Amino acid sequence: MDNAELARLIESEHPYRGKALFELCDRVALDDDAATKVGMLSRLTSLRRARLFDRVSLAWSAIIALLAAETTHAREEAYAAFGALGPEEQRDMLDYLEVTKIEEAHPRIT
Repeated sequence: MDNAELARLIESEHPYRGKALFELCDRVALDDDAATKVGMLSRLTSLRRARLFDRVSLAWSAIIALLAAETTHAREEAYAAFGALGPEEQRDMLDYLEVTKIEEAHPRIT
C-alpha cells in the first residue's frame, strides 16, 4: 500500500488503523511524505483516544516515531504534532519520555 492508502485506512478508523499507522511510521525516516502524513494523522481525535497501553495513545506513538526518525523534517513534524496536544497531554507525554521539553526527546524504536 502507498502512503495515501494507509492514511485513508487510518482516517476512516478502519479496524486495522493501528497496523496501518505503524506501517506508515516505519517509513518516516526515509520518506518526508510519510512523515508529513504521520504528523497530520497524529492530530486525529480517534488516534488521541485510542490507547496502546496506560497513557500511550496511537497519537503519541506517531509522535515518538517521528522523533525517533531523527531527520530534520520528521522532528519538525513531531514538534508541531506535540504542540497540537493539550497542555495536560503535553505534560504527560514529556513525563513519559522523561524530558522537560520535547526537543530533548530522542527515543529509540527497536
